[in-house]
Amino acid sequence: MKAGGAADARWMASAIALSNRARPTSHPNPNVGCILVRDGPDACRVVGHGWTQSGGRPHAEAMALTMAGGAARGAHAYVTLEPCAHDSTRGPSCAASLIDAGIARVSAAMLDPDPRTHGRGIAMLEGAGILCDVGTGARDARAAMAPWLHRQSMGRAQVTLKLATSIDGQIALANGESRWITGDRARAHAHMLRATHDAILVGRGTLAADNPRLDVRLGGLEHRRPRRILLSSGASAPDGWELAQSADAAARLPGIHALLVEGGAGAAAAFIAADLVDTLILYRAPILLGHGRAALGDIGLASLAAAHGRWQCADIRRLGDDIFERYERVRG
Repeated sequence: MKAGGAADARWMASAIALSNRARPTSHPNPNVGCILVRDGPDACRVVGHGWTQSGGRPHAEAMALTMAGGAARGAHAYVTLEPCAHDSTRGPSCAASLIDAGIARVSAAMLDPDPRTHGRGIAMLEGAGILCDVGTGARDARAAMAPWLHRQSMGRAQVTLKLATSIDGQIALANGESRWITGDRARAHAHMLRATHDAILVGRGTLAADNPRLDVRLGGLEHRRPRRILLSSGASAPDGWELAQSADAAARLPGIHALLVEGGAGAAAAFIAADLVDTLILYRAPILLGHGRAALGDIGLASLAAAHGRWQCADIRRLGDDIFERYERVRG
């Protein structure tokens, strides 16, 4: 089951790119991508491709096989997750479908952690005489499916905290004015971030001050409607909102793989204090606000030493005049 070479890596990278189209709409299933390739007299050609559809069905392999039709026979399938081995009321297993279609070879980026399939999908395929390898593009495939994998392993959503601040770490003037700290490109990027999350959370203070819509205002993505979560110790939430009375309760709400925390300082501090933030996104504008409203409240640090070694910078770039930074929580 040894992974392949440079050509396999390129095809798998394309399958991973397709898998990103399914975030977050593939819930409750993982966002998987699949490409079917056949050797031709002059070059390889794609005969089918697919990604997990809204609501989890059809699976990526089913979509690619439907597109390929009879051309799937003898093809090489590149799939970002081991083909499922368990039938369901919603359709046959992908391993069985690939066998029936006459696929000659399957490259999977990684094994499925679901115990119903883990290793069984590859075993079914090899039992039918199909050549299989596992591991090509594994790191990138894991990154693309990170929210689903996180839910599988941790039992809670992957949490991203987003902060838009001035250079001196303020999110608003002292009087609460905060529109707009960052520029157009940073705000558009933040809306793209929203589009990849199942739900967005704010605290009651932010709800009262801004009455945010938390929608996606980008052309072609307006249909993305993340669930709106209110973090509050109160007993109720407005119509169209769901209530979570603690950060941990919010992270464990059913049906959420990726949770985006947008504000304010109290909500942000609650998630950091509970060590529930997995990714920290900063949009930093080239302005100084001085005495304003800080991005974070008390996060419970007992010493300066305890602040070190917890975050690793994974990305930094310019978005117009603003700076985008992404940090990942360092865990044992």
